[in-house]
Amino acid sequence: MPDTHPNEQRLNELEIKASFAEDLLDQLNLTIYRQQQQIDRLIAEVSQLRQQIPEGGGATVRSLRDELPPHY
Repeated sequence: MPDTHPNEQRLNELEIKASFAEDLLDQLNLTIYRQQQQIDRLIAEVSQLRQQIPEGGGATVRSLRDELPPHY
């Protein structure tokens, strides 16, 4: 194996590191994209659930008669 110049060896090492960094960046971008899709789905689900809750958050005024146990 021929003796490579130290600058060439350093350049090769930097190119390898840059390649790994690009791959990692692509993986992180994909992860962020998938997480954003999941966040968007969860926001839509929460919105649908809020539409199912009656106005006032279910804190409707009830009569004490409604609170009586069934045996009365």
